Amino acid sequence: MKTVQTISKILFSAFVVLAFASSYAQEDIIRKNLAERIPKLPKIDEVSKSPMAGLYEVRVGGTDIYYTDSSGSYLIDGQLIDAKSGKNLTEERMNKLSAIDFKDLPLKDAFVIKRGTGARKIAIFEDPNCSYCKRFEADMQKINHATVYLFLYPILGADSTEKSKVIWCSADKGKAWQDWMLNEVPLRGTSKCNTDALARNVEFGKKHRINGTPTILLADGTRIPGAISNAQLEKMLAEVKVN
Repeated sequence: MKTVQTISKILFSAFVVLAFASSYAQEDIIRKNLAERIPKLPKIDEVSKSPMAGLYEVRVGGTDIYYTDSSGSYLIDGQLIDAKSGKNLTEERMNKLSAIDFKDLPLKDAFVIKRGTGARKIAIFEDPNCSYCKRFEADMQKINHATVYLFLYPILGADSTEKSKVIWCSADKGKAWQDWMLNEVPLRGTSKCNTDALARNVEFGKKHRINGTPTILLADGTRIPGAISNAQLEKMLAEVKVN
C-alpha cells in the first residue's frame, strides 16, 4: 500500500511540474509572437489565462489589459463580459490592478471634509475646473457619515493650478472648495502660501496612473474612475470590507 501511495505522489508531482512547464512555455510563445507581430505593443508585464477557455490575458503598462489566443496570432482590445452574471470582468481586473492601499495615501497633502460621524473614509482627486467633479460634488452632499480626504489635482491647465493654490491657501479649504464647486463663488485670497502639496499630488497621481478627475478611492483600495451617483457610491461604500 505504501508503495502505491509513493508512486501516486511521484506521478502527481510529475504532473504538476509538467503543467507548470507547459504554462511557462505557452507564455513564452505568446510573448515572442506578439512582440514580433506587433512591435509597437508595449513591453508585456504578464501573460495569464483569462476566465474564458482558450483566451489569455496580456497585461502591459501596469494596468492595461488585452486578450489573445494561445499562439499570440490575434490581439483583442476590448471588454470581457460574463454573460451569465453581467459582470465586466475586464473592468474588475483593471480596478484590482489599479487599487491603491489607503494607508499609502499622502493624507497630509489633502484637506478634510467631515460629514456626520465621519465613520466611512473616502479619498477623492479632483480638479477645480472639472465639470464632472462639480456634478459629483453635488451628489456628495447626500453622502453622510463620511470623512472625505480631498486631494487637489490640477491637471486641466494653468488656471486649474491657480485656483487650486487659492483654495489650498484659504483659511477654510473645505468651505472655499465647496463654495466654488457648488455655487461658483469667485475664489478670492492669496496663492502665496506653500503649495508644494499640489505638485506632490500630481506626481503621486502620475505614478499611480490617475489620468482623470474625479478619481475616487475607497478604504479597501477600490478605485472608481469618474463621477458616479450618490446611490452608486452608497452601494459601494456598503460593500467595503477593511481588514
